[in-house]
Amino acid sequence: MTTYDVIVIGAGPVGENVADRVVQGGLTAAIVERELVGGECSYWACMPTKALLRGGAALRAARRVPGAREAVTGELDVAAVLRRRDSFASNWRDEGQVSWLESAGITLYRGHGRITAERVVEVSGADGAATTLTARHAVVVATGSGALIPDVEGLRAASPWTSREAVAAKEVPGRLAVIGGGVVASEMATAFSELGSSVTVLARDGVLHLNEPFAGELVTESLRDKGVAVRIGAEAGSVKRNADGTVSITLTDGEQIHADELLVATGRTPNTGDLGLESVGLTPGAWLTVDATMRVAGAEGWLYAVGDVNRRVLLTHQGKYQARAAGEVIVARAKGEPVDDGEWGRHAATADERAVPQVVFTDPEIASVGMTAAGAEAAGTRIRVVDHDLGAVAGAALHAEGYRGRARMVVDEDRGVIVGFTAVGPDVAELLHAATIAVAGEVPLDRLWHAVPAFPTVSEVWLRLLESHGR
Repeated sequence: MTTYDVIVIGAGPVGENVADRVVQGGLTAAIVERELVGGECSYWACMPTKALLRGGAALRAARRVPGAREAVTGELDVAAVLRRRDSFASNWRDEGQVSWLESAGITLYRGHGRITAERVVEVSGADGAATTLTARHAVVVATGSGALIPDVEGLRAASPWTSREAVAAKEVPGRLAVIGGGVVASEMATAFSELGSSVTVLARDGVLHLNEPFAGELVTESLRDKGVAVRIGAEAGSVKRNADGTVSITLTDGEQIHADELLVATGRTPNTGDLGLESVGLTPGAWLTVDATMRVAGAEGWLYAVGDVNRRVLLTHQGKYQARAAGEVIVARAKGEPVDDGEWGRHAATADERAVPQVVFTDPEIASVGMTAAGAEAAGTRIRVVDHDLGAVAGAALHAEGYRGRARMVVDEDRGVIVGFTAVGPDVAELLHAATIAVAGEVPLDRLWHAVPAFPTVSEVWLRLLESHGR
């Protein structure tokens, strides 16, 4: 039996950040990982996904500027795109991440970690050997989430792609069908259509329906312009993998769709099914409910859950934000120091509810933070919605010929602050942090007038939004 101050189960970016914070705070930490150190984001999500998308985005950008457009004479080099993707996934090897753990003073245990009692974790190695670890202060669950496979007849037996198989694909299928209309579905439809696939998207609930409506509309239009068949309202009734390896999807209305591969992108499920939660009175396979400092409800203060597994926000950067708060509050509690867990406190993940930034790397990009207009209204906020045509901003017109886009700010009229912002258009991701600061900092509109955007940049849209609001 080996004892540490803190044991972290899951060595993705979130788990790594918790462990690093507690070690920097003077405690000891062990981290348990059954797959690759670095987690989903490093090998099957954030990094390789954006590497797949970047080549197409760069080519589009060049073609939208006269002079550069004429210099572009070819199409994407698919093999080169895949090689670059591989490099950003470290060729699915984790030596670099393991080296970082060692340099940070974090002990790594490879194997499957299960909680067997309060503050006790048993690690089962690939060789069958078991190691028992005990924690003096806390056990942190950072096991993330996996792809949700819906209960559609024949779907599991058809061995569909999830986000992992799509992102790590060695070849581009001639025909790709996608079930889902969210971020993964939209980004992969963008990437594979630009890599040469004939793509069909079955978006039962619409495309990016959790965003402002105009965002999904612009992305849908763009996908269709690329030749993607976007089927709003279409629902798979059954799926079959044929003898020749192709896939047949029968829709609920009886129509059949045929493809070489099928990607299922309909949501996520928590990786808690074989974690030993039942040994401490919790439900296996469930999302873990936490307080503002990431302590798990019903675990008497020693168990924490950070990242996807607590279902607050399923985004890597937000999980790392939670990890910083959790790591530092664990240190504070271990040392008997004051806990700052009030709203916007150092040990509270307040931004999870107020100021979550996200970029969807489709064509056009979607950058958003805070609440949508519908979400703010549902919360009972008296709002004013201010929209502006991004294409009418001088900096945008210079940025790309025929620039099309739209920006929206959602204003809490009673407090005079922005509670939501969405921008849709080429390269709007770089507008997002300014909006995040405005929302998280609750900067009054009266003060924002003094944040003068440089001319001629796309950021001039801030001035136009303020002018339209008139405050």
